[in-house]
Amino acid sequence: MLFKTTHRTPIGLLYLVSSEDVLLGAGFRSFEDLFERMDPEDSNQETKNIKTIPIISDLVADYFDGDLTALGGIKVRQPGEKFSQAVWKAMRKIPAGKTLSYADLADRAGSPAAVRAAGTACGRNLIAPIVPCHRIIKSGGALGNYGYGLGTKEWLLRHEGAL
Repeated sequence: MLFKTTHRTPIGLLYLVSSEDVLLGAGFRSFEDLFERMDPEDSNQETKNIKTIPIISDLVADYFDGDLTALGGIKVRQPGEKFSQAVWKAMRKIPAGKTLSYADLADRAGSPAAVRAAGTACGRNLIAPIVPCHRIIKSGGALGNYGYGLGTKEWLLRHEGAL
């Protein structure tokens, strides 16, 4: 059984999908967008709409209320190749208020030459902003892309004090 809920944020609704206390999807578009990208073993399960997901909803609320370390307490799981998993793990180690270039991210994920692959993993991240792909910027300091729009990326970085 999967649980799904929305959380109202200053930048719009954040859609959340979990299996018990493990977050499987989060994003600012729609439940449909998340389910399309989830592992079929997960997305084909029965779902239940609930008001809040225990622990996860509280930590998301804490983050938007100013506790910038709160998202680190959320357990996550998403499908992806070995390198993508390494990229997402490296992203979760970037503290709020800090940014990293795509090149540095590739290096931290264990493959310094795989800058494009690191960018691809960012684009495929299914659990934003909990897996903080918004903290990845271009080497020259430009914000780069963000699947939920540059305005959302900029807001998140300002909220965290990185801009």
